Amino acid sequence: MGLYDKLKEEILGFSSLGAQALQASAEARTVFEQFKQLLNDGVLRAAEKNGSDWVVNSWVKQGILIGMRLGRLQAATVPLELNGAGFTFIDKDTFPLKTFTLDNNVRIVPGGSAVRDGSYLAPSVVMMPPAYVNVGAYVDEGTMIDSHALVGSCAQVGKHVHLSAGVQVGGVLEPVGAMPVIIEDDVMVGGNCGIYEGTIVRERAVIGTGVILNGSTPVYDIAMNRIYRKTADHPLEIPAGAVVVAGSRTIKGDFASEHGLSIYTPLIIKYRDARTDSATALEEALR
Repeated sequence: MGLYDKLKEEILGFSSLGAQALQASAEARTVFEQFKQLLNDGVLRAAEKNGSDWVVNSWVKQGILIGMRLGRLQAATVPLELNGAGFTFIDKDTFPLKTFTLDNNVRIVPGGSAVRDGSYLAPSVVMMPPAYVNVGAYVDEGTMIDSHALVGSCAQVGKHVHLSAGVQVGGVLEPVGAMPVIIEDDVMVGGNCGIYEGTIVRERAVIGTGVILNGSTPVYDIAMNRIYRKTADHPLEIPAGAVVVAGSRTIKGDFASEHGLSIYTPLIIKYRDARTDSATALEEALR
C-alpha cells in the first residue's frame, strides 16, 4: 500500500470519531499533521480534474473536518512593529496562519491579508491586501488575488486567473461529497462578483463586474441560444471562453407586468475573442 492510500485509509478510519476521542489520540494528531502538510504542498486537493470532468476527493474534506474536531482553541498574536502591540486571533490550533518564505515565491503585499494553514498558493501567485484564503483552497501559478477577495474553503483556482477586487469565491466543507467552486485556467473574474455552490467556470471565461453565479439562478446564453442550470447531479457550469454579464429577465404574472418587474439573471453575451483578450490582459508590470 502506497503512502497516499495508507493516509486515505487512516483518515477514513478517524473520520467517525468525535472531538474528545480525537484529541486523546496522539496517532490521530500525527496522521492529521502529515495530511495537512500534503495540503500545504499542493499534493492533496479537495477536487481534481479527470479528463474534462472534476471529481471531488471526499476523504480530503473529511481530513479537514478531522482537523476541526481535533483542534483546541488557541490564541495567537501578530505583532505590529510600529507600537509593539498586535492583533490577537483565536482559532483551532490545528489551523494556524500559513507561513511563507522567499523560497515559496509567493507575493503577499502587506495590509491585513491572511492565508489559513492547509491551503496551497503556487509560485508566482500575487495577493493584494486585504484578502483571505481558507483551508483546503488551491490557487495555481500566476493567479492574482486582488483586494477584498475571498477564496473559500476547498475552492480550486487555476493558473493565471484574475480575481478582481471584492470577488467572493464560495467555500464548502459539508456535505463532503459536494463539489467546491472550480475556476479553471486563464479566467478573468470582475470586481464584486460572487461564485458559489460548486459552480464550475471553464477556462478563459470572463465573468463581468457584479455577476453572481450560484445554483439557484440559470444562465442564459444568448450567443448559443442555450440555458445553463444546476441539476441534481451536476453543478452550474460556465462554458470555456464565455463572456458573462449581469442582466435581467421579465417576471411573468399580472402584478409583475403591472409594475414592470424583472429579475436578475447572468447572460452570456458572446465568446472570448481578440478584443476581449486585449481588454482582460493581466498587467505583467504589476508582478
